[in-house]
Amino acid sequence: MKKINIGIIGGTGYTGVELLRLLAAHPAANVLCITSRSEDGRAVSDLYPSLRGFYDLAYQAPTPTLFDECDVVFAATPNGVAMKYAEALYEKGIKLIDFSADFRINEVATWSKWYGMEHACPHLLEKAVYGLPEFNREQLREATLVANPGCYPTAVQLGYMPLLRNDLIETDSLIADCKSGVSGAGKKAAIGSLFTEVSESVKAYAASGHRHQPEIRQGLQEMTTEPLNLVFVPHLMPMIRGIHATLYARLKRNDVDLQTLFEQAYQDEPFVDVMPAGSHPDTRSVRGTNMCRIAVYHLKESNQALVLSVEDNVVKGAAGQAIQNMNIMMGIDETSGLNLPALVP
Repeated sequence: MKKINIGIIGGTGYTGVELLRLLAAHPAANVLCITSRSEDGRAVSDLYPSLRGFYDLAYQAPTPTLFDECDVVFAATPNGVAMKYAEALYEKGIKLIDFSADFRINEVATWSKWYGMEHACPHLLEKAVYGLPEFNREQLREATLVANPGCYPTAVQLGYMPLLRNDLIETDSLIADCKSGVSGAGKKAAIGSLFTEVSESVKAYAASGHRHQPEIRQGLQEMTTEPLNLVFVPHLMPMIRGIHATLYARLKRNDVDLQTLFEQAYQDEPFVDVMPAGSHPDTRSVRGTNMCRIAVYHLKESNQALVLSVEDNVVKGAAGQAIQNMNIMMGIDETSGLNLPALVP
C-alpha cells in the first residue's frame, strides 16, 4: 500500500493525541510533521509518553511551506484556526480534514453568530464536504476540504437518519437528550472540568442553545424535505470518553418494523452496529473504537420511535472519523487502521 504523507496542525490536545495513536497502526500513514507554537521543539513523545517508540517527531512552529510534501493535513485545532490555513492548502491541492467547526456550517452568518468571529475564507464553505461517511461517502471521494463532524452531531444524525430518509417521523418535535464524557470539553484548564467538580455528578449545560445545534439541524434537514425542529440538550457525565444520545420522535404510522429498517439501512456500514432488538448499548462497548452502536425501540402505546446511539467522542466523534474520511478520500480500504475492538474494562 502506497504511503500517505500526513501533516498535523495542532496535535497537543486530546483529539490530536488520539489521531497519533490511531495513525501509528495505520498501514499507509506516514506522519511528516506536526505543529505547535507553544511546544515548538519539544518531542511528541515527551509530551505524550504513550507514543514513545512510535514517533520520532518534534513539534514545529508552522511555516508557509511546512506542508508542501503532504498529501493530507489534519487540523486538530480550536475553532478559528484551520480556516487560516485552508486557502493556501486548497490552492496547492493538499487535502485538509478539519476537526473544528470552521467549515461545518453552510451559512457564514449562522457560523459567525454561534462562534463569535468573522470567517477568514467564507468562499470556501461551499467547497467543503461534510465528513459524515454514511451520508456523504460519494462526495468525500472527490473532496479536497472536509469538515469533520462534531461528536454530538455524529451520534444524533446517525440515530435519526434511517427515520428521516424514509419519511417515518414527524419532524417538528425531535428531541435529542445527549451525554458526553469530560474529554469533549478539551484539554484546557477549567473549573468545570476538574475531577472534584465532575466526579459523582451529572449536569446539563448550554440547555438554551449549544453550538452543535445548528450543525445537527443542518445535517438532519438535508435528510428530509419537511421543516425540522429540534430540542438538543447536552449533559456532562463523570467519565473520560463517550457519547450517549437518547433520541425521540413521533412516528407517522404504527405498522413499521423499526428493527428491520435500521438493520437494512446500516447493513453495509463498517462503523455502525445495529444491536439486536431489546439492547441497551453502553459507551464502554465503543471505548477507543470508531464504532457507533445503535439500538431502536418502537414504543407502540405512544407511537414513538426511541433510538439509543453511543460512540467514543474522540474516535468516531473526532480522530477516527477523520481517518475514515482520509481513507475514502485517498481511495483505500475505508477501515484501514480502524478495525479495533473496544478497550474493556
